Amino acid sequence: MSDTVAIVGRPNVGKSTLFNRLVGKRLALVHDQPGVTRDRREGEGRLFDLSFRVIDTAGFEDVRDDSLQARMRRQTERALDDADLALLLIDARAGITPLDEAFAQMLRERGRPVVLVANKCEGGRGEAGLLEAYSLGLGEPVPLSAEHGLGLADLEAAVRPYLSGREAAEPPEADTEGVAAGVRPEGPLHLAVVGRPNVGKSTLINRLIGEERLLTGPEAGITRDAITVPWRYRGREIRLVDTAGLRRRARVTEQLERISAADSLRALQFAQVVVLMVESDAGAPLEKQDLTIARQVVDEGRALVIALNKWDVCRDREGAMRALRDRLERSLPQSRGVPVVPVSALTGEGLDRLMAAVLAAYEVWNRRVPTAPLNRWLAEVTAHHPPPAAAGRRVRLKYITQARTRPPTFAVSCTRPEAVPGSYLRYLENALREDFDLPGTPIRIHLKKAKSPYAPGA
Repeated sequence: MSDTVAIVGRPNVGKSTLFNRLVGKRLALVHDQPGVTRDRREGEGRLFDLSFRVIDTAGFEDVRDDSLQARMRRQTERALDDADLALLLIDARAGITPLDEAFAQMLRERGRPVVLVANKCEGGRGEAGLLEAYSLGLGEPVPLSAEHGLGLADLEAAVRPYLSGREAAEPPEADTEGVAAGVRPEGPLHLAVVGRPNVGKSTLINRLIGEERLLTGPEAGITRDAITVPWRYRGREIRLVDTAGLRRRARVTEQLERISAADSLRALQFAQVVVLMVESDAGAPLEKQDLTIARQVVDEGRALVIALNKWDVCRDREGAMRALRDRLERSLPQSRGVPVVPVSALTGEGLDRLMAAVLAAYEVWNRRVPTAPLNRWLAEVTAHHPPPAAAGRRVRLKYITQARTRPPTFAVSCTRPEAVPGSYLRYLENALREDFDLPGTPIRIHLKKAKSPYAPGA
C-alpha cells in the first residue's frame, strides 16, 4: 500500500494547484476565490521516481462550532489522521498569518511528520515570506511555485526521507493473450450521482460507504468538485462519483458555479451508470431541470437509474410514484422502462434495491444480442408494420446487427436510409427494448445504405 501525503494550509494558498501538479491532471477546481475546495480529494501523485497517494484538503479555518467551516475543518483533520506526511503550504507573498501559526501549532500537537512549503515563490517576490516561515518552527521551508512547476526537485528531496522509497510504478504490459482470446478484463464500475442542489447526493454516498467521507449539511451547494470515492460492494469494485448540484443554466451567474457545473457534466462523460436523485416529497417529483439532466445522461449514452429520495418523509407514496412514472412516460420516452427506486439516504432505506437496480442497468447496458435472432425479429416487425413509402417508392430494411455495446448500438442496412422517418426509428427502438429485454438503457440505431449487387465493383 502506497504512502499518503496530505496537502494542508489556510484558504487560497495554492493547495489544489499543487495537488493537480502532483497528480498530473486538472482534477481539482482552481479559482481565485478563497475556499473553493470543501471536500477532500484523493489521487495518485508522482514526484520523479516516487509515487504516493495525495489528498487535497479544504482551507483550514480555526472554528469549532457546527458551521460549514467547522465541518470542513473536521474533514481536514480526518485527512491528517490518514496521512503519513503533511505538506503545510503557506503563501510566501502574503507572509505568515495568525491562521498559519494556528495550523502549525495543531500539526505539532498531532506529532505527524510535516514538510513546510512556501508557495508562490516565483520571481523572487516571496523571499520575505520564505524567511518569515522559519518562525513557525517546522524546519527549513521549501520554496515552490505550484502554478509554474518550480522547486519540485527541492520538494522531492524534502519528502523522500519520510516516505517508504516506493518508486513510481511502470504501466502494466498489455495482456495480448487475453485480447486475442476475446476476454476483456472487467474494471471498476463508474457510478455517478447527479441531481439538483440539496437533494441528498453526498448523504447517499456517505450512507453507502458507511462513513462521513463527504461534506453534508442543510446548506445548498456544498459540493463543488466531482469527488471520486473508491468502494467495494459485495465483492464488486465501484468508483462512486459525487457531483455538484446542477441548476438551470439561466440561474447560474457566478463563474465558480459554472466551473462546478462543467465538472459535473464531465463526470457524466466518464460514468457508466448514473443515479439521478429527485425528491419524493416535492410537489412535482420530476421537475424540468431533472428532465434536462436525465436527457443529458441519455444523450451521453449512459445507463440511468432514478432514486426517489426522502421516501421516509413522503406523505403520499403511491401518488408520488404514479406522478413520476407518468412524467417519465410523457417526457422521457427514449428511456422507457428506466428503473425508479424509492430510497432514504438519511436512514438507508432502499439502498440495497438501488444497488441491485444499478447492477442490473449496467448488465443491460453491456448486453449483446446475437445476429440471427435480430434478423428474425427485423423480418417480423417490418412485416407487422413496414416503413412508410417515400415518393411512391418502397423502403426495405434488409439486415441488422449489433455494432457495439455500452450502450447497445445497432446497424441496419436499408435501401433508402434518408427516407426513414424518426418516428419509425422510435418504433424500432421500442420494439427492440421490449422484445430483447433492454429496459431503460439508451439504444442507438444507425442506418446505412445497402450495396446493390448490380453496382460496379460489387
